[in-house]
Amino acid sequence: MKVGAEAGLLGPHDQHYLVHALEGALGLCELDQLFRWAQGPLQAVLPHHVLVCIRASSDGEVLRIDCLHGGARVPARQAALCDPVHGVAPAAQRLWRRGGGVPLLLQRGDDAGGALVRRLAALDPSLTLEHALAHGSPALPGGSTFFLLCGLPRPPGARQARFLELLLPHMHLALQRISVGGERRAATRALSPREAEVLHWLREGKSNDEIGQILGISGLTVKNHLQRLYKLLGVSNRAHAVARGAAGV
Repeated sequence: MKVGAEAGLLGPHDQHYLVHALEGALGLCELDQLFRWAQGPLQAVLPHHVLVCIRASSDGEVLRIDCLHGGARVPARQAALCDPVHGVAPAAQRLWRRGGGVPLLLQRGDDAGGALVRRLAALDPSLTLEHALAHGSPALPGGSTFFLLCGLPRPPGARQARFLELLLPHMHLALQRISVGGERRAATRALSPREAEVLHWLREGKSNDEIGQILGISGLTVKNHLQRLYKLLGVSNRAHAVARGAAGV
């Protein structure tokens, strides 16, 4: 189900929390700041379990996907949400585009998003991840963004859609600032010889343990190298690191 901008009038109580969230979003320029904002002011307006943020180029190519949630990280769930090709979040973005660019509301019994609802529900039966809300920016010269909030406490409606519409410009600018900052940091130094080796074997599809065996180091050490690689390249996962590395970034 999709709801237009004219729906979902907000009362004084809603407006108070919305203004607080808008003010908090103004200075966001680091990913950890976005995480704290999502777990604080955003939760007061739109409570959720997981927030997936997608940044794309002006021609629609996915450049970065970040997954923010306050609970324990579940790698399989994060991969299922964020895979740039087969992930739930990119699939939600495609469905949102087909719907005309208005907020996308996902819930049980939704025919249009039924496949996505089932995929979300299967990720963690103990959470209501299938209660989801998504919205994004149009294609812009500086690139576009898309946000998927999963695990709302109840099926989303017009009120939640209106909240996200009003927050979207600030979330878009925050993610753009964060991404630009990451790219500038990534350009501060070249890859070390060891980082280049790890990236090479990552490109070959090797796991952390396999890379460790090849290089004579532990899987944990490989993981540490990968974390530095991600930060250096301004990415958040293996697929994006390979893509950025292949592009010579």
